[in-house]
Amino acid sequence: MRPHPLLIVSLLICPPAVGCGSDDTTSAPAAGGHAGSNDATASGGSAADGGAGGASTGGSGGAQTGGTGGTTPAGGAGGSSGSGGAAGSGGAAGSGGSTSWWKPAPGLTWQWDLGDSAPPTNHDVDVYDVDLFEVDAAFVSALHAQGRKAICYMSAGSWEDWRPDKNDFPPSVLGNDYDGWPGEKWLDIRAIDDLAPVMRARMDLCKSKGFDGLEPDNIDSFENDTGFPLTAADQVAYNRWLAAEAHARGLSIGLKNDSGQVPDLVDDFDWALTEDCFAQGWCSDMSPFIARNKAVFMCEYTDTGIQFADACAEASTLRFSPILKHRDLGDWMQNCQ
Repeated sequence: MRPHPLLIVSLLICPPAVGCGSDDTTSAPAAGGHAGSNDATASGGSAADGGAGGASTGGSGGAQTGGTGGTTPAGGAGGSSGSGGAAGSGGAAGSGGSTSWWKPAPGLTWQWDLGDSAPPTNHDVDVYDVDLFEVDAAFVSALHAQGRKAICYMSAGSWEDWRPDKNDFPPSVLGNDYDGWPGEKWLDIRAIDDLAPVMRARMDLCKSKGFDGLEPDNIDSFENDTGFPLTAADQVAYNRWLAAEAHARGLSIGLKNDSGQVPDLVDDFDWALTEDCFAQGWCSDMSPFIARNKAVFMCEYTDTGIQFADACAEASTLRFSPILKHRDLGDWMQNCQ
């Protein structure tokens, strides 16, 4: 869930000198149509720089073809051949060369501010979580100058009538009203081909502003009254597509809530974010992330009436990173003492 109308999510993590594991990176195939950065492994650009990327779009229901491998300058390994995208996956990226991204380790502190267009940065935390559209590149750059990492927030499972790209969604993908959030509707996540242009543009914006990672919201929509006959398999397919697209751009990505699908998705996502897991009794469902040395950012809300000290005790046992927030997700926060 997120506040209306300002949604801000940016995760900022401690400087490398602190040694908290925040600068661990993982390499993986770059998406077709998005050249990977030139590094020791290979790039996803031209054949001279690594393997050529696979096709960036896939026909509805049709498998796409990855690019062919190339050769690198002396001393570098040639890029591997691009693998074909999944049929009907909205152009899942073919592989070609590699790119890397940030992988936050357990134990990081964080702030989640979705209620301010210019979030205060005076909190002594490793990570900030702010909105893709509201926060500019200068804000992200300032956080990086402080040795922190930044993650952008965007809704990947709902349409919001206050967003600048609201008219880019085809009417056919808009479903039922999102109960409790005026001006918001569920999306048909089965229609990846139709959603892909908007979601890719949002991820490109996230990358261009310098963010290190991405928090996609509403990626457990199959459990809600969306107006579409969504299945668990539909959700897994869409979430994996999001993860692949984020990684292709060198962006870290987190699994938000969706605890029931952790066994299916823990290897596709780099960290997790929870809301009310202590209040609702499902925090331990996210433990597979910790077992893989992936952070779990945990948020509890003041309106549930929990004893935050008890939540902190459980978070300490699980090695989660807990905060207490008001539901509007403004500047106010409380850390465990």
